[in-house]
Amino acid sequence: MAKKTKGVSKVTIYPDWCKGCGICAAFCPAGVIEMDGQGKARVAREQDCIHCGFCELHCPDFAVVVTDKKPGARRRDKE
Repeated sequence: MAKKTKGVSKVTIYPDWCKGCGICAAFCPAGVIEMDGQGKARVAREQDCIHCGFCELHCPDFAVVVTDKKPGARRRDKE
C-alpha cells in the first residue's frame, strides 16, 4: 500500500468555476476543503492534503487542481 505524505501538495480552487456542489469537500478524506459562507469550496487545511486527488477527479466543474509544491516534482506512489 502506498504511503500518503502530508504537506507536499498545493490545492487550488478556482472560485469563478466552482458552482458550490460540495462534492470536493465530501470526497476529501483529510478535510482539506470546506464550503465557505457563500457556498463555494475553499482550501481550509492545505498542510493536511495527502495528494490523493479525489477532489480534483470528482469536481464536475474542473475547479479544483492539486499539484506538487516543488516545481518539476513528480508524484511518487511508493517510497
